[in-house]
Amino acid sequence: MLQSPLALQSNIAALKHSVTKALCENLNLIHIQAPLIVAADSGMQDTLSGTENAVTVHVKAEQKDYEVVHSLAKWKRAVLGRYQLPIGAGIVTHMLALRPDEERLSERHSVQVDQWDWEQVLDEDTRSLATLKQRVTDIYTALRQAAYDVELWHASYAEQVYFIHSEELRAMYPRLTAKQREREITKMHKAVFIIGIGGQLTDGSKHDARAADYDDWSTPNDAGFYGLNGDLLVWHEAIDDALELSSMGIRVTPAELRQQLELTQQTASLQLPWHQQLMAGELPATIGGGIGQSRVAMWLLRQDHITKVQAPSI
Repeated sequence: MLQSPLALQSNIAALKHSVTKALCENLNLIHIQAPLIVAADSGMQDTLSGTENAVTVHVKAEQKDYEVVHSLAKWKRAVLGRYQLPIGAGIVTHMLALRPDEERLSERHSVQVDQWDWEQVLDEDTRSLATLKQRVTDIYTALRQAAYDVELWHASYAEQVYFIHSEELRAMYPRLTAKQREREITKMHKAVFIIGIGGQLTDGSKHDARAADYDDWSTPNDAGFYGLNGDLLVWHEAIDDALELSSMGIRVTPAELRQQLELTQQTASLQLPWHQQLMAGELPATIGGGIGQSRVAMWLLRQDHITKVQAPSI
């Protein structure tokens, strides 16, 4: 789609507004403001794969260290607990984060990360694969609805999401790497949700890394595999590859938090304030995730590089 940089920025703004509105309507969410930093000793920072370093900010007035967020995975659950939202209700933010430890910058990776970070309260009894799939469908429906509203939906896009577990995907393409598998399955189906990200597969590998203290990747699910989380990918013609739009999942219970921290040898985290809250039963059962704003804009505006849909170059 050829257009001036400023016209592109105007379209991005309209798209973000439309997606925010559709997410609020489809998932019963309230749009709230997001923090840029969290206390370094709070346990609320998203540790991602466990190797990334956060940008540290020392607040002189408090003589205290804070970290620029990687995401708001745990902060959102604390908000829902504090304000006691009812089952079925939730929040969504426009999150800005910094991830300077990306191994490489590319057409889909930048230091600045912008997301619709959302979280919804669950009934404990609905922690299931069916619930996960329904929320994924709700999100994709919201993206499609928003794209229609701003006249960006294209006939080549999938009308619905294809679901597959990472173990099934490994068995389908045993000689390919995880990223190569993602490319093949997404090229075939155009919109795919890969279930079970973070847990060990039967060959001893992991499809991808996932922090141990928010998504539940270890619980047996209804399909005979493990995990109640996953990634949403779409086929993006401009880069001739799969493009991950969202990482999301049903969140850990106290028992699963302990189990996953034991599996990853991170039990020291159980002493952090946020983890203590969860272990004490002070946080609600939730489902949530992040949806990349710039990646959604790349996809729907048919751009070939993430820098084209972030701040205009000067």
